[in-house]
Amino acid sequence: MPKRNPFDFVKSVSYDKKDLMVDEVEEKAYQPFLVNKALSYHQDCVFLVNEMNVRHGTDNRLQYLFFINTLRKRQRFSKWQKPYESKKLDTVKAYFGVSTKVAKEYLELLNDKQYRDLKDNMKLGGKDNG
Repeated sequence: MPKRNPFDFVKSVSYDKKDLMVDEVEEKAYQPFLVNKALSYHQDCVFLVNEMNVRHGTDNRLQYLFFINTLRKRQRFSKWQKPYESKKLDTVKAYFGVSTKVAKEYLELLNDKQYRDLKDNMKLGGKDNG
């Protein structure tokens, strides 16, 4: 039997309502953080997920049973939020050759004119880079 992924558990607690935790292997496959994150995108689950976050030390089996018995049966699908990627940050990283953390600090120190000058110095010519 293939290893279960967190979305199998999310489907189980939200729609199927079938108990997937039949042994210790399944209990170890349950990842509370990922299940909580997947459910937190839905308005009707936010308070229940928060309760499980407050009680993060609870056994995996008990957290799973809490969700399977309290969530209403409903299909829940959502796209996961992607981190925001800043073009300014990428420019500063490329110009100075530094990490993201250091580039954020540099970006705080640069004003708009300095950033535009830095960006102009990065232009290499050609059709797209003018």
